[in-house]
Amino acid sequence: MPETREWTASTPADRLDKALVAAFPDLSRARVQALIAEGAVHVNGEPARASARVVPGQVVVLALPEVTAAEPLPQDIPVPVLHDDDDLIVVLKPAGMVVHPSAGHGDGTLVNALLHQASGLSGIGGVSRPGIVHRLDGGTSGVMVVAKHDVAHRALTAQFAIHSVERRYLAVVHRVPNLDRGTFRSQLARDPDDRLRIASVESGGREAVTHWAVRARGDRVALVECRLETGRTHQVRVHLTEAGHPILGDRTYARRDCVAPGPLRATVEALTHPLLHAYCLAFDHPDTRKGRLRFVAPPPQDFVDTCALAGLPIPPIS
Repeated sequence: MPETREWTASTPADRLDKALVAAFPDLSRARVQALIAEGAVHVNGEPARASARVVPGQVVVLALPEVTAAEPLPQDIPVPVLHDDDDLIVVLKPAGMVVHPSAGHGDGTLVNALLHQASGLSGIGGVSRPGIVHRLDGGTSGVMVVAKHDVAHRALTAQFAIHSVERRYLAVVHRVPNLDRGTFRSQLARDPDDRLRIASVESGGREAVTHWAVRARGDRVALVECRLETGRTHQVRVHLTEAGHPILGDRTYARRDCVAPGPLRATVEALTHPLLHAYCLAFDHPDTRKGRLRFVAPPPQDFVDTCALAGLPIPPIS
């Protein structure tokens, strides 16, 4: 059964995650931060933030999920398939679906769905990540390729490593960029002040390059296309945020003063994930006789509806 813990703060603290580690020594800080990111921690009935200050008298409730088996089990979860052959399967991952099992996500993942749907997956990723060549954030929808055997997995991984894979995203962002297009270049690493976030650093990070272009402008919001030269964790979200244009619905990176214009406010506040969609993926088939494959998929309905409400026409997906 899931476990619920309650703690009432008696002294102030600079950060909630540190205070909870002190209150519950059996939980690591990484575990506490993961629970907060998953929405499993509430302060006075409201979803918590790891970096929030603690005020005496606040009541904090933690919902610890049940411990699940390490090996994921097949689950009959429908996931749209764009392509399926003996070497790989290309799917359209829904927003809100985690790619593989992790702390707090023992089932209901893309891997669980694929184990039921696909005729075998490669073992290079290990027991919990069979076939997974690349990932999308849980809140990001879009096209993904999954390997069915180890030879295909190695061939696809090599393409991602040399950046020969074409990856294009659409995002709805706060504030309208002054320029029509540009390129973000930085080194990305874990944010030392919040381990659940990624940030640009002067040295010691991994190179990240994002090419962007404005596709539509609205009232204090814009539709932006991003082409990834590299594929780092949270890359698009971090680069857009650091440029002053966080993605609508991104609770991790958008500051609290990022308020959508009146007609959009209720819609944006109701979003459960960032409006970020990986609409295009192109790569060379591991079987060289089959050439290069390219897949595109339109964004999900909540993305489309928000764009329509904001007066942002979505360009043809091709």
